[in-house]
Amino acid sequence: MNQPPSSQSPLSVREVPSSFADNQAYFDESRWQKFTRRLKEEPLIPLGCAVTCWALWGATKSIRSGDSYNAQRMFRMRLYGQFFTIVAMVAGSFYYNSDRILRKEYEEILKERKAMEKRNAWIKELEARDLEEKDWREKVKEVTQKRKEEEDVARAKEEAKKGDGVVTKAVKGLRGRLTGDGEGGGKP
Repeated sequence: MNQPPSSQSPLSVREVPSSFADNQAYFDESRWQKFTRRLKEEPLIPLGCAVTCWALWGATKSIRSGDSYNAQRMFRMRLYGQFFTIVAMVAGSFYYNSDRILRKEYEEILKERKAMEKRNAWIKELEARDLEEKDWREKVKEVTQKRKEEEDVARAKEEAKKGDGVVTKAVKGLRGRLTGDGEGGGKP
């Protein structure tokens, strides 16, 4: 990126920053700042417009008072003012062409930077949402697993209380065989 040769920016009255990336005010410009910058860049155009308006006002005043000589003189002054304004516009466009090209480059860089910031913020938001969703799924999985374990424990406790469990029946059957009291369903 080319910096202007002077220490002052052509875009504002502030000093040229050492790094364009850190000074966002260098790129942002309000309407009033743009108006004053353009007025400073090409002061002859508003001057020519003012002369033209003054000549029209003088011609109108002369016509109303009936002074045709002064009216003709003011109309000629209007033509000179318009010619001066057009010459100032053409000369200014040639003179400030390089500054305008630089300004367009600055605006493109600003536009790209804002788009990149917006994109990065969006990606950051999506990553945060993805992380939240992963955490939520893990919590749901943990809760589901805990419920399943609790249901298994509760089911085992119920079977133990009833005494009708498979292990309980097998233990009773073995005990009966060993003791021979007949509960096991077989002879010792």
